[in-house]
Amino acid sequence: MSGRVVFVGAGPGAADLITLRGARVIAEADVVIWASSLVHPDLVATAKPGAEVIDSASASLEDLVPVYERARDEGLTVARVHTGDPSIYGATAEQRDLIRRLGLAVESVPGISAFSAAAARMEVELTVPEVSQSLVLTRLEGGRTPMPPRETVRSFAAHGATMALYLSAARNKVLQEELLAGGYPPGTPCIVGYRVTWPDELMLRCELSQLSSTMREHKLWKHTVVLVGPALAEGPLSTRSHLYHPGFRHEYRAAEPHAQADLRAQGTRGVTEALS
Repeated sequence: MSGRVVFVGAGPGAADLITLRGARVIAEADVVIWASSLVHPDLVATAKPGAEVIDSASASLEDLVPVYERARDEGLTVARVHTGDPSIYGATAEQRDLIRRLGLAVESVPGISAFSAAAARMEVELTVPEVSQSLVLTRLEGGRTPMPPRETVRSFAAHGATMALYLSAARNKVLQEELLAGGYPPGTPCIVGYRVTWPDELMLRCELSQLSSTMREHKLWKHTVVLVGPALAEGPLSTRSHLYHPGFRHEYRAAEPHAQADLRAQGTRGVTEALS
């Protein structure tokens, strides 16, 4: 018989932020593997009666081989539940490789990552027109896990785009120093999210110059995501998207002539300012 393993993105924490598909997989699985250190228990409480629920918080990849072998031999479905989205810092590539070598089918269900949940909680847009149209997902280099030599926080910071930083809270002083050295001004707005959407969630705002002191004050050294960039600023916007501007034409809507002229004038002013 042939079993299968489905990687399920559990989302940032709250049980109602998992996708409908992910919830269905957990509810129907014969085996549910989850890490209590990262995933909220409510997310696996919906496992069906008789399902085997395994806490992998202290398990290595090799420890799970017998489980996968049994799933293969007995034709079982395994829900491998990961915090956030399995494709981001989930170490799922090595798991998929092992599972395929054991002869099981593999599927994936995406999930909401902590950076997206933090932006929603603080009601910010990560990509604001003419301010930042790019998002960098990264972590601070120099820790226990090696980073590619060209992927440094300092080099990414030089772009001035919105940045989401994972797995970096324990070295917050170095993180602040590298962000400043890369070119972010000291007053750049930051959002710090601890256990976003969990019952003990903590969401903070500060300027980059106060990032380390803010994190130390609240003793944040794990389960924390940091957002940095000018798009996170509070207050009214100085620009607006073309998408909903009455002067912007697309296949579903004609442009209003007077509004179209205004939009063109805005574009000309933007180009002139960029070149000056």
